[in-house]
Amino acid sequence: MEQEPGTRLKIVFLVLSLSGLLLGLSALLLARHDLATVLWTASVLPVLVALMVEIVRSLRRGEFGLDIVAALSMTAALVFGETLAASVVAVMYSGGTFLEGFAEGRARREMRALLSRVPRSATRYSQGALEEIALDDIDTGDLLLIRQGDIAPVDGLVASDSAMLDQSALTGESMPVRLNSEQEVMSGSTNVGEAFDLRALRPASASTYAGIVRLVEQAQASKAPMSRLADRYSLLFLVVTVAIAVAAWWFTRDPIRAVAVLVVATPCPLILAVPVALVAGLSRAAHFGVLIKGARPLETLARIRTLILDKTGTLTVGSPRIIDIDRHTDMSADEVLGLAAALEQASKHPVAQAIVAAAKKRKLTLPIPQQSVEFPGDGVSGKVNDAQVLVGGADFVLSRSTGPRIDNRALDPGEVLVALAVNGHLVAHFVMADALRSGTREFLEGLRQQGVERILLATGDRRDVAQGIAEGLGLDGIRAELTPDQKVLLVLAERKNGPVMMVGDGVNDAPALAAADVGVAMGARGAAASAEAADVVLLVDKVNRLLPGLEIARRSRRIALQSVFAGIGLSVAGMLAAAFGYLTPVQGALLQELIDVAVILNALRALRIEPQGAVEYDSDGDLADAIA
Repeated sequence: MEQEPGTRLKIVFLVLSLSGLLLGLSALLLARHDLATVLWTASVLPVLVALMVEIVRSLRRGEFGLDIVAALSMTAALVFGETLAASVVAVMYSGGTFLEGFAEGRARREMRALLSRVPRSATRYSQGALEEIALDDIDTGDLLLIRQGDIAPVDGLVASDSAMLDQSALTGESMPVRLNSEQEVMSGSTNVGEAFDLRALRPASASTYAGIVRLVEQAQASKAPMSRLADRYSLLFLVVTVAIAVAAWWFTRDPIRAVAVLVVATPCPLILAVPVALVAGLSRAAHFGVLIKGARPLETLARIRTLILDKTGTLTVGSPRIIDIDRHTDMSADEVLGLAAALEQASKHPVAQAIVAAAKKRKLTLPIPQQSVEFPGDGVSGKVNDAQVLVGGADFVLSRSTGPRIDNRALDPGEVLVALAVNGHLVAHFVMADALRSGTREFLEGLRQQGVERILLATGDRRDVAQGIAEGLGLDGIRAELTPDQKVLLVLAERKNGPVMMVGDGVNDAPALAAADVGVAMGARGAAASAEAADVVLLVDKVNRLLPGLEIARRSRRIALQSVFAGIGLSVAGMLAAAFGYLTPVQGALLQELIDVAVILNALRALRIEPQGAVEYDSDGDLADAIA
């Protein structure tokens, strides 16, 4: 992985200061005191200059950090000739900033994946022929060919009889949508049916998908940065340090005592131990399939009070599943499923692929269909083992077969029917839906036990579907039929209740993920855009992995806070000892090293965190008894 310039500079400072310290000690062993002084001073000055530049920048932003104490101690040590003490402080400070930079180096990258999903070219009709043109060359009114599997490059109107589109990445609607002639297609929709013609309504730069990209960029730019954990105690620590140093100098008239106080006060335990604890937490979380992009997101994750969940692909599986089989024949459930799946092998429709997947999960043998014919958006017909089989929408199949009528009104919101006819007779129908993940109630209860006070559902799906999915889950609110910018507004509105976490997987969730204090993306099967915009990516398709991730974040932060308070307490004790003349500057630096070791060892306990909050469940989400 290519290192950023800031990271490379921190490595340079660490190597320079450490080399100067070791070379100076070598010169001291050779009785070259003058050379040792030169080497220590030369290794301290670059670190000190860089530190002063950073302090000026921080002060301009109105921020007071522990860097000021480090700068005071190095400056005072150099001024009064305590160059060895200054060199030790420089090594510990540069080492701490390097570790902190290492943690921040795992922060979110540019949205290359989001942009790469946008088609780079389009197929346009021109003078009776087809030509490939760049995306920016599409004009309003151009007639484009959208082939099966293509992503609509611009907003437009269906210029063919119909089109079958997967809009789940944009709206959260898991089922493909059939659009008739002259209905509007959103850019970013995927054609899952036959090729169709699209009449461009507006240029690519003004289309829906481009707008989502801009929303993500704006949300990321407006997100308020979090201060470093140790810096929150910096002002008080700075006041205490300066007061003790000034008092020691004033009452003893010995400036070296003030230097010793400043050296002991150098907040290396805070600068070192905090990032160590948080980086250890990052590593531990990754072990459970939770990729947290840096120390700041991990720290924020530990303080989450409100959770906003997307529906499709988060609370639900994200694709159609068989939830029930109603048979009108003596054939077994496996037999009707096998016939339907055998024929559906000839179709790429998401519902067809779901039926095939269910049969394979049951380890059914699927013969190759013969004479298959697909009716785009309606169904498939063909022969399976010499039987004439027809699978498709209930109305379509019933119009071509005999059998009992099916009451679509009995369906729950979000459910669809797929009928199966054999030799002209209706033999079964499958109830399909984007099923709620099993174990969801236990997962939500676990979140509340981890301190999450408010849990909301936010989806672009219809209100009746959202309410049906959320029934009995004990959510604090349901927001349905939301556009991407409305999801962002919801996140911003909920901040009044404390830090907000948003969980989603679609392109339409990316702006809200970027706007939230912590955005969590379902990275296993979710859109690349959401993974890039998020602070946390679940590397497995199990939203319940949030539980160990949240527990690790909270315990890592607790360990980091222990290091903060232990470091401050030991440093204050050392400052008092130095003020009364019991420690020289070099002894103070060595004492500070012992404090460093103690708090770092404590911080490393984060590597051994064993979370108790994981709830395992079948990620497929099928009901086993549906096809038993």
